Amino acid sequence: MAALFPPPPGPRFVLRGTQSAVNTLHFCPPSQAAGNPLLFSGSQNGLVHIWSLQTRRIVTTLNGHGGQGVIWLKTLPQGHQLLSQGRDLRLCLWDLEEGRNTIMDSVQLDSVGFCRGSILVRGQQCWMLAVPGKGSDEVQILEMPSKTSVCTLKPEADARPGMPMCLGLWQTNSSLRPLLLAGYEDGSVTLWDISERKVCSQITCHEEPVMGLDFDSQKAKGISGSAGKVLAVWSLDDQQSLQVKKTHELTNPGIAEVTIRPDHKILATAGWDHRIRVFHWRTMKPLAVLAFYSAPVYCVAFAADGLLAAGSKDQRISIWSLYPCP
Repeated sequence: MAALFPPPPGPRFVLRGTQSAVNTLHFCPPSQAAGNPLLFSGSQNGLVHIWSLQTRRIVTTLNGHGGQGVIWLKTLPQGHQLLSQGRDLRLCLWDLEEGRNTIMDSVQLDSVGFCRGSILVRGQQCWMLAVPGKGSDEVQILEMPSKTSVCTLKPEADARPGMPMCLGLWQTNSSLRPLLLAGYEDGSVTLWDISERKVCSQITCHEEPVMGLDFDSQKAKGISGSAGKVLAVWSLDDQQSLQVKKTHELTNPGIAEVTIRPDHKILATAGWDHRIRVFHWRTMKPLAVLAFYSAPVYCVAFAADGLLAAGSKDQRISIWSLYPCP
């Protein structure tokens, strides 16, 4: 019997050469790429590679984490600057202007976990940074680049959510108040008001630790994945109260990362079962299961133009063009 749907296409191309598991990926914004699209990758061996998507080769290698795995990468909007977070308890700020690759500054971290940081741009030259704090259940908020401590967000003594596993700083269009979404070890997602240093709302939407989340501020709706089988979609009302809207059960447990495409049309997940899954964001209708890898997929990232990149324990980075942006 013929298949009802054609099989999904293969990747447009594959990048090889990290010589280590790929933990995190981040596309360089078009405004900084100067006509040469770039992709940043962070590996288990502590290296950051900058890839040209035209030549499909490594342009530069950054070595600032002493051989300890890189778990998060993010470009800053001002100038050619890159943040890299490593398991060496260091967050490095790199100057990449005019071919340079030097560490301008660094922040010493207190947590050795796998929780990635998050930033919120607050002006032309300043930004807010959220990272795991000193206490196992704490989140530290810093004003950057001054490294001034804004506050430490610590759950109530009887809450016991465990360690923060993933973080997302944001602010509403109508207010400049910074907010933080945090996914915790106990399967809960919490919304913090940073100015008030208080919990606005909390929901328990997973039975296992929350491994990744993303939030669509236009629709006031977010999604989280965990070490279990469930993807949870939740919304935020005008009273800043979180509510679970729907859940989607996967065939196999374990989501390492979930990310919504910049145009808010589709989302992708990185699966421990070696698969990338693509969903329609509004309906959560499954669109594709990409069974390309031979090991767990650790990260997924979208470019502004809709390209999808995925990285795996098997050391390969795949680049996909699916459901192109209009």
